[in-house]
Amino acid sequence: MIDLSLLTDGGVGWLDASGPSSHLVLSTRIRLARNLTGHIFQVRNSETEREEILDSVERAARETVALRGATKFRLDRMDRIDRQLLHERHLVSKELAGLDAEGRARSGASVLVQDRLGVMLNEEDHLRLQGLHSGFALEQTYAEVDRLDAELGQRLAFAFHAEFGYLTSCPTNVGTGLRASVLIHLPGLVLTKEISKVLQGLAQVGLTFRGLYGEGSEVVGNFFQLSNQTTLGSSEHELLDHLGKMVRQVMDYEEQARQVLLRDAPAIIEDKVWRAYGLLRYARSLSFEEAMNLLSGVRLGVGVKLIPDVGMYTLNKLLIYTQPAHLAVAEGVAPDESDLPVRRARFVRKVLESEVGRRG
Repeated sequence: MIDLSLLTDGGVGWLDASGPSSHLVLSTRIRLARNLTGHIFQVRNSETEREEILDSVERAARETVALRGATKFRLDRMDRIDRQLLHERHLVSKELAGLDAEGRARSGASVLVQDRLGVMLNEEDHLRLQGLHSGFALEQTYAEVDRLDAELGQRLAFAFHAEFGYLTSCPTNVGTGLRASVLIHLPGLVLTKEISKVLQGLAQVGLTFRGLYGEGSEVVGNFFQLSNQTTLGSSEHELLDHLGKMVRQVMDYEEQARQVLLRDAPAIIEDKVWRAYGLLRYARSLSFEEAMNLLSGVRLGVGVKLIPDVGMYTLNKLLIYTQPAHLAVAEGVAPDESDLPVRRARFVRKVLESEVGRRG
């Protein structure tokens, strides 16, 4: 079994709701795609070459301040449930974890993690540098990832073209190789049916949205991951500035939508959030999707101060710890166990009961 105690806060420090605007934004993540010169890009390279890349990057990482104490997880030598666990904690992508139909991680697939920083190795690109912070923290997250990029760049030769910028396996990442994502909770816009208009507007200005786990994941629980669509033609700071402005605008829209709901339909909203809280406190079976939707309702209630007894940190933790691999590991069963919904409901009841007791 994977030993997550090797990581500070088990690698989920970003859940602590300490970041700016964490009542709306759960996390900010920034990834930089990088490849090494002299090596074939990921789609066609060999197992031997992936091992060489892994050795080179590990040696370089040990010489950096940012990753000298990093913990390495070798995904191609781990059981599927442990890989899924890392994915559910947002520490690795679904692709690197090998969670597709075949269920195998590619050879050399690894991740180095230290505090809020990490490097995925042998993913779509040779390296994916990443930073993950609580709340809406684009500048702080980028500053840390940029320092890591500079430290590694002094020790490794990154594939770079004078005209096109950093070269990547997928053409959509060429240029800066930067992908910044903000995981935001937007129940007000969903309930007022304004969300489609907002998402269309974001698409028109070069942004895109996905679910909790990025590309290919469904939106559940009104959690949207907003990110830049293009990486070429603008500097890193221009891309972040643009995304930041748009996210702040979406946050304003969400706050306005919540005020409209409280003004025009207070009884309906109050019933919705308390009904969600009641079901989480007393339900005996919860599917993952149902749990996400109910957590969204309670989170809205806490955000508009209708429910005072539940902390955002608790809600964030439930979002991660009620997922199949986490629940299966905690309960000592398989992630496809048929009674997982019963175990999930029991886990949620226990956490909320403890929260109420703690707050008196």
